[in-house]
Amino acid sequence: MAKHTVTMTINGESVTAEVDSRLLLVHFIRENLDMTGTHIGCDTSSCGACTILIDGKSVKSCTYLAVRADGANITTIEGIAADGTNHPLQQAFHDQHGLHCGFCTPGMIMRAIDLLETNPNPTEEEIRWGISGNLCRCTGYNNIVKSVQQAAKEMAKEKEATV
Repeated sequence: MAKHTVTMTINGESVTAEVDSRLLLVHFIRENLDMTGTHIGCDTSSCGACTILIDGKSVKSCTYLAVRADGANITTIEGIAADGTNHPLQQAFHDQHGLHCGFCTPGMIMRAIDLLETNPNPTEEEIRWGISGNLCRCTGYNNIVKSVQQAAKEMAKEKEATV
């Protein structure tokens, strides 16, 4: 199998590695970098447990080749807290009980980050549509929606405070 040298920025740190042509990005992140917050749920991009941000956009990493990420800026769940403080979405999921078993939570949070970047004040319907590609087998999504709503309000306050 052909090998390729790739360089990418993951959670603010430059990473260079030699990877097989067929290595999926989720496996590179989990196995080569020991970042296990990105979960593997289905290997078909159906569940969204593997969602990360590539150049600011949510991507399901279980069907994305590592060689394709050469030169990309990648953020995983491990990279969203700042100075030991939870990201507003992490805090909101905690406050609103937006998780049960927690398996879908990292991917759900990463998808919601992208959603709130493109739509900082989404309606309930827009949130439900925005996270529809991420599955949760434990909840009825109500507390996940409440979590995204809380985070949207908190992020808007933070943005106002910096203006």
